Amino acid sequence: MSTLAPSTSRRPDPPERSDPAPVRPRRRRPAGIGDRLSLRRTIPMIPAALLLLLFMAGPIIYSLYLAFTDKAIRGEGASKTSFVGVENFTDALTDGDFWNSVVLTIVFTVISAVIGQNLMGLVLALLMEKSNRAISFAVTSVVIAAWILPEVVAGYLLYTFFSDGGSLNGLLGLVGIAPQTLLFSAPIVAVSFANVWRGTAFSMLVYSAALGAIPGDIQESASMDGAGPMRRFFSITLPLLRPAIATNLMLITLQTLSVFGLIFIMTGGGPDRKSQTLPLYMYEQAFSYGQLGYGTAVALLLLLIGAAASLVYLRLLPEEEKR
Repeated sequence: MSTLAPSTSRRPDPPERSDPAPVRPRRRRPAGIGDRLSLRRTIPMIPAALLLLLFMAGPIIYSLYLAFTDKAIRGEGASKTSFVGVENFTDALTDGDFWNSVVLTIVFTVISAVIGQNLMGLVLALLMEKSNRAISFAVTSVVIAAWILPEVVAGYLLYTFFSDGGSLNGLLGLVGIAPQTLLFSAPIVAVSFANVWRGTAFSMLVYSAALGAIPGDIQESASMDGAGPMRRFFSITLPLLRPAIATNLMLITLQTLSVFGLIFIMTGGGPDRKSQTLPLYMYEQAFSYGQLGYGTAVALLLLLIGAAASLVYLRLLPEEEKR
């Protein structure tokens, strides 16, 4: 019986790999082409850069120069301007009227911006979130109408409201309260109320947008867990509004620090400097007394106060919002 020998057939060798196709060398851009392209992109920006330097950097640099001189509209400083160093700043820091204006500026900002506009805007935004469309439209229209009024017009309206024969005393007379003279007895309170009336719309719009960005399912889940309206507000809504609160406070504080026309129309800084905030004090020194150098130094000190307030508000922002 014959046996079959095992197959000795050999597996065919794999075909040899053909050489890869030669890589075509990248064409090198001729020297100078990249520089010409960068130049073409840069040339259109030159006019904008020149305008920024002329109308933004120029006044800033000139203001810094004026603050260290005795520049004046009339008198000795008008004919010959001299460099006086930090004398304007030391004169301001040792002037009782300057510190009176600093205190009144802080009081005006805290009452009308930090407390008044901020809280009123938040309350209106919360109420309009729960109200129907007709009421929300009516309230928004009234509040924004006060905001878009020119500052001079708003000043005259509020002056007539607080005057002796104005609407305020007419309303107080209907309920048997004696007439009030806030423009003379407490002018800083009157102008603070006027600024709240005029500027609340901005805070209301900021908080309305922030409330609209809060997911509704978070509130629904908390409500199903038994959290009441107050608990939901302090535990959910308020923490989520923290970035909006810090941003709103910073913006309305900077705006309120520079309010001039409203106070100037209503009280002119009086009576007896009881409503003379720093912008009015600066205007008095620079234009009424003609001391441009001193007035510019006061303006720079006001700028430092605004910068310090901004740094405080930035610390209120969550860490992820600062990046």
